[in-house]
Amino acid sequence: MTYLKGKSIFLRALEPSDIDFLFAVENDVSLWHISQTMQPFSRHILEAYIESAKSDIYEAKQLRLVICEIVSNNLCGFIDLYDFDPRNNRAGVGIVVAESFRKKGIASEALELLITYAFEFLNLFQLYACVEENNQASLTLFSKFGFEKTGVRKQWNWTTTGFQDEIFLQLIQHNHV
Repeated sequence: MTYLKGKSIFLRALEPSDIDFLFAVENDVSLWHISQTMQPFSRHILEAYIESAKSDIYEAKQLRLVICEIVSNNLCGFIDLYDFDPRNNRAGVGIVVAESFRKKGIASEALELLITYAFEFLNLFQLYACVEENNQASLTLFSKFGFEKTGVRKQWNWTTTGFQDEIFLQLIQHNHV
């Protein structure tokens, strides 16, 4: 599907062979405050999650895609549509890129592919993202694609440095260039 293939990466569904990568990302304690995770995930739980990922977005209300390099087929990260709301035609967007693949344009390419897929294939009206105020890389990424800051949740997320504000960003389809 051309919606999910870019110049250097492609997005694909989760496969059982992704378990080691998923296990490493989901159990990375440095990311837990973003996903509101409170305890480690077992392989068994994540294997069941991969198995249930066969459901379509209308049933599961989410879609997790693996970001892969075209040339090497290396797994680079994940990009998600979550809290899918078909009545109001919107979904949240989440993205995580493995440390060794950051600052290479992979997140930008993945987000661009996901936006195109969401608006042109799923016919969503809007996408949104929730980003901690100190996550400048993510704020810059979403802003680059036209997401606008529409709200602030004060002292919303607890981190090791204390409570952090969370920025609410939205991209309305007709504002997308």
